[in-house]
Amino acid sequence: MAGSAVSQPAAAGPQSQLRRRLPIGAEPIGDGRTHVRVWAPRASSLNVVVGGKWRLPLEREDSGYFSGAIAAGAGDRYQFQLDDDEHLYPDPASRFQPDGPHGASEIIDPATFRWNDDGWRGVDLDAAVFYELHVGTFTRAGTWAAAANELQELARLGITVVEVMPVAEFDGRFGWGYDGVDLFAPAHLYGRPDDFRRFVDAAHSAGVAVVLDVVPNHFGPSGNYLRAFSPSYFSDKYGNEWGEAINFDGPDSGPVREFFIANAGYWIDEFHLDGLRLDATQQVFDTSADHILAAMTRRAREAACRRTILLVAENETQHTTLVRSAGDGGYGLDALWNDDFHHSVMVAVTGRAEAYYSDTRGDAQELLSAVKYGYLYQGQHYHWQGQPRGTPAWGVRPEQFIAFVQNHDQVANSAGGDRGHQLTSRGRWRAVTALLLLAPSTPMMFQGEEFSASAPFLYFADFADGDLAAAVKVGRRKFLSQFPSLVDITRRGALDDPCSAETFERCRLDFRERETHRAAYALHADLLALRRSLQPFRRTGLDGAVLSPTTLAIRFFSDSHAADRLLIVNLGPDLRRHSIAEPLLAPPAGTDWAVAWCTEDPKYDGRGVGKVVDDQGHWLVPAECAVFLEPGPLRPSVGHAQLQPK
Repeated sequence: MAGSAVSQPAAAGPQSQLRRRLPIGAEPIGDGRTHVRVWAPRASSLNVVVGGKWRLPLEREDSGYFSGAIAAGAGDRYQFQLDDDEHLYPDPASRFQPDGPHGASEIIDPATFRWNDDGWRGVDLDAAVFYELHVGTFTRAGTWAAAANELQELARLGITVVEVMPVAEFDGRFGWGYDGVDLFAPAHLYGRPDDFRRFVDAAHSAGVAVVLDVVPNHFGPSGNYLRAFSPSYFSDKYGNEWGEAINFDGPDSGPVREFFIANAGYWIDEFHLDGLRLDATQQVFDTSADHILAAMTRRAREAACRRTILLVAENETQHTTLVRSAGDGGYGLDALWNDDFHHSVMVAVTGRAEAYYSDTRGDAQELLSAVKYGYLYQGQHYHWQGQPRGTPAWGVRPEQFIAFVQNHDQVANSAGGDRGHQLTSRGRWRAVTALLLLAPSTPMMFQGEEFSASAPFLYFADFADGDLAAAVKVGRRKFLSQFPSLVDITRRGALDDPCSAETFERCRLDFRERETHRAAYALHADLLALRRSLQPFRRTGLDGAVLSPTTLAIRFFSDSHAADRLLIVNLGPDLRRHSIAEPLLAPPAGTDWAVAWCTEDPKYDGRGVGKVVDDQGHWLVPAECAVFLEPGPLRPSVGHAQLQPK
């Protein structure tokens, strides 16, 4: 194909003479011209092939970059020819791949989109409620446009931040997005780049922030052509769970670092995103004095200008360095995913402490510690891995931990993609939902959780390469075989085929269930409203106590303690006590506790609840429920000692 291209001179010029938005990629500069810059240090020549025929040479810079202005504009498609290679390659920093990662790149002009969010300043972490979604399965259509239609309803429910699973271009008709190969190009499966911008603009109009999940730890196995430009994108110094490690600290790592740093700022700047979620940061290896994650964080904040953005890390090793300030030797991110909370909750509601759940018991003390301190493992021995896990979290604020009882990984790891409400009793699930949404950590829900979706969320990845597809199936079976309860399923080959379109289709939500499952929907709406009412209490703090192996209490403090609130979560049998020797249960002076809200309300399909503290002061906390108490009038004077004023 390259051999038949017609040569046409390019109006080339040094990159330093132009004010580019980013150091790499194709950027329109007006008058039907576009400036192109790409790193290809091993090539002696590089041509841009426009429209499959015009071959336009770029000028080689001393640093291994090629750059120049070409006679092409927005909407034109282009590829790169390296030396005399017959193969034509997409731009590593392509802004759009209309035919997927193997096709030509398209020139995109971000300046043509008209934003309507000039007054938007972002959201603060202390008031955030996250909602994780996968664009392809969130709606029946699986597009940005369809997802945008649901934003007003999410806002009405009480969601303030939508966290979108990765959308960088990947190979196949469907996938989770973690196999992205063109990290600057929004996946063509969901629409064009401006459709993504419209989604963000609509979110801001609804008062909702948008955080994008990005993957700085590996590239996908199919459609990744970076090695053709330079093998220095990758490193063999480190092992990586998902492929080749990225070279952030070896020879020629400067342009690789520049690639990822620019990418962090790009999403914030050109798509007005409100933050990034950095995937599996424990697999980002860098011994540089300036860690790549710290550099990406700084660039993202610079790109945000006056807007508040939220930078969140997933970190399996639980290193709080990520959210420490630069002055304290940290990387300056805002929040961390807290898997420990999830694991303890799932053991509590299912009774299964296997595989990576085996180091948690799910008892009340564990849950209370997760509420108060975030990570449960902060440096002590972790038997499942045979080594210490985590680092101390002293000084990390509660809202800096993102807590959840479902997310994309954990739902899929139930083998059948079962939702949490399908794995336990309805009462227990309502109770842990209350704990999640009222605790001081920042809560996150997974798509459909708010209405107890019947759609599963399974692992799916579409690869045309038969060997790669087979490897995906084997890998999935091997991963799930760590759970003894799933061994028989994996041996019998009863798992859903991750490469099947039917598997993908089964995961689409049905929003009619907001009505047919209205009890669950009402529960989440009411809890989020109750959470908002507790916002003033977050300044004055809280404390908690264990009342039984399955029951915990959390007291929310007011300024004078006259308006304190009390949440009791009981995941076990009825708790009946004539008295409880715990000062956190004492009502504010001159009051008695009154039930303000309970998960057993019939509107949530509960059995109803009477007094938790009866007229004699005896406690009865019903089985498998959460009850929220506020100060009420004194009971009849039975047993109340009154001090007489002098």
